[in-house]
Amino acid sequence: MNTPAKAPLTQQQVIDRAAELGITAARLRFFDEETINGAGDESGGVEGAGGGVSATELYDYTQLTDVALRSVREPAEGLFIAESSKIIRRAHAAGMVPRSYLTSPKWLFDLADLIAADDAPIFIGTDAAVEALTGFHLHRGALAAMHRPQLPSVAELVTDAQRIVVIEDVVDHTNIGAIFRSAAAFGVDAVLVTPRCADPLYRRSIRVSMGTVFQVPWTRIGSWPAGVDALRELGFHVAALALEQDSVAIRDFAADAPERTAIVFGTEGDGLRRSTIAACDSTVMIPMSGGVDSLNVAAASAVACFALQTEPAADL
Repeated sequence: MNTPAKAPLTQQQVIDRAAELGITAARLRFFDEETINGAGDESGGVEGAGGGVSATELYDYTQLTDVALRSVREPAEGLFIAESSKIIRRAHAAGMVPRSYLTSPKWLFDLADLIAADDAPIFIGTDAAVEALTGFHLHRGALAAMHRPQLPSVAELVTDAQRIVVIEDVVDHTNIGAIFRSAAAFGVDAVLVTPRCADPLYRRSIRVSMGTVFQVPWTRIGSWPAGVDALRELGFHVAALALEQDSVAIRDFAADAPERTAIVFGTEGDGLRRSTIAACDSTVMIPMSGGVDSLNVAAASAVACFALQTEPAADL
């Protein structure tokens, strides 16, 4: 016997329930597909709520599936998008500040304890309206537009670091997220990304990293490969991960690695630039077998970060 689907919550029911959980009605901003089409009444909304929503107010969340557009817009506009309840919670825990939240009525209360602690507006749309706005079906609970933190200088970032990762020109957001997750898992102190790298705070990078991009300190290095010299001046031995005739196996290098080591990972296809390899202090490799000549950069980063741990994690 099929269980009848529950009727969707009315706006007034959402308002009443939110009030019980400490979320003021003035923060709740309801919208529908007419709003997305620019036809919504900017002064409308349920009496006692925060009013209707204009299309302009929802601008942070428009065209989220357009990677090229969002990769330019978000850094320029000082924001990033956190997707899913888990990621939003990790962003909050790391001190990120919300600009607003976007959700549907059925997911609002999953984050109620966290949302009640600030005063950012909460945009609540029907499933169809949210999909029309963002370009995809929101099935992970909620989105939050967050203020992008100011990045520190390289010198500030690595003051107390012993192990750092440098990501050179990796443009795939999935790989960026996976590298950050490996860095977090294996105790890397900081990550540097070169000017042409994809944005670690892009929505997909954050999601693949499982929010560890908020956990591992990072910044962009302004000039590369000239930045190798800057790292050396800061006391780091800079090792390139590359298949060269004089490359040292990563396990052998790690057995007597310098106290402060920076390891550099290259692009998904071509690997590191020749100029980068030439500038580094040494070249290391991951020995292969089975006819495999190399690993994806994300997998390679996991192996290398594991090998270079200064204090292996305790067994669970």
